[in-house]
Amino acid sequence: MPGREFCAVKGAELARSDAETIARRQDELLRRHVEYAYTRSAFYRRTFDGAGVTPADIRTSADLVRLPFTAKRDLEECHADFLALGEGAMVDLCLTSGTTGKAVAMLQSAQDLKRLAYNEEISFRGAGFTADDRVLVVAAVDRCFMAGLAYFLGLTALGATVLRGGSSNIPLLMELVKNCAPSGIVGVPSLLLALGERLQQGGLDPARLGVRKIVCIGEPVRRQDFSLSALGERVAAIWGAQIFGTYASTEMATSFTDCPAGLGGHLHPDLMVVEVVDEEGRAVPPGEFGEVVATPLGVTGMPLLRFRTGDIAKLHTEPCVCGRNTHRLGPVLGRKAQMLKYRGTTVYPPAIFSVLQEIEGIRGYYIEAHSEFELSDRIRVVVGAQDSTLSAAYVADRISATIRVKPEVVVASPEEVQKKTVQDVKQKPVTFFDYRV
Repeated sequence: MPGREFCAVKGAELARSDAETIARRQDELLRRHVEYAYTRSAFYRRTFDGAGVTPADIRTSADLVRLPFTAKRDLEECHADFLALGEGAMVDLCLTSGTTGKAVAMLQSAQDLKRLAYNEEISFRGAGFTADDRVLVVAAVDRCFMAGLAYFLGLTALGATVLRGGSSNIPLLMELVKNCAPSGIVGVPSLLLALGERLQQGGLDPARLGVRKIVCIGEPVRRQDFSLSALGERVAAIWGAQIFGTYASTEMATSFTDCPAGLGGHLHPDLMVVEVVDEEGRAVPPGEFGEVVATPLGVTGMPLLRFRTGDIAKLHTEPCVCGRNTHRLGPVLGRKAQMLKYRGTTVYPPAIFSVLQEIEGIRGYYIEAHSEFELSDRIRVVVGAQDSTLSAAYVADRISATIRVKPEVVVASPEEVQKKTVQDVKQKPVTFFDYRV
């Protein structure tokens, strides 16, 4: 497996091939990946042997069901056993976000960095970016985060010019937008909305500054019908730009990015096998919600098989109008661990966030979940607002009217909300706090 070449042109050709060709190539790469993981990883040798399975038993993606899932807990407890190469072969260490647990170190080889660059290059190409673009990356390249590094590698592989703005200094970002004329931006949409509003306050119209494409990371910008969410619409309107959603994680080292049609994040079949499973771990039909399970192909440092992401989404398998025949992942409904129960109704935090994004005057928000009864959680929604006429009762009624759940709502100052949600050790604002026991 080490030494595999990645070519964006060939990857684009594969995506436009017929379903049989795509499956045949993916299964070939899967067999190589399975053999590599079994041979090099102590964790997967134990896993295979314990399940009574050999690499020869895994011939196609359908055979993966013979293996148990890999959970984040496994990475935390058996970290060293996942290493498939010696420490001396590792050239980079990335930390997971720690959103649903403690951060885990994912070590990467030089080959893994080539794979990471290829993943982002083909994603940006699929979104219409070219070597002529100048792209402002509003994501941390430091603090062992993967995102900013991945975007930088992918954009430079594409031949685009990268402005490494980071995510912690809005005045700096304003100067980069004004003086360096980016044609595209990559960043968390709520931060890009705040950046646009600051530019407006300074007398500038963001829509006239030449930004044509915005890739939104870390927060969903589409509804389940693929229309833009309230947040996505606000970002599109203030910048006058085309919006692209994306889904990724450090463990997967792979991203799913919209094409211009905006019908879900395209899977790169030479980099990933995706399963979507129900509560019992059984595959659900295409177009139905389930947990996303990822097998990232071609990773040499810390290979994974059947990694449970904890994210709930749908897989769409019909060809896309863009001409690609690859599967697409729909907008994430929520995290399995963050599912809330309220008097018999199941709800995920993003559903509440979507309502809050539509309410004029709200400047930041977060949710606290507390244990109440066995089948019901206590949900506390804190919103930031400077408008004294925006009442907690009004916000609660808006939430109730949309999702039939009426949580406790507290109105605080935007500064109080920001102090709670913006944390230096996190890549994006923390908007869900789980205090359930």
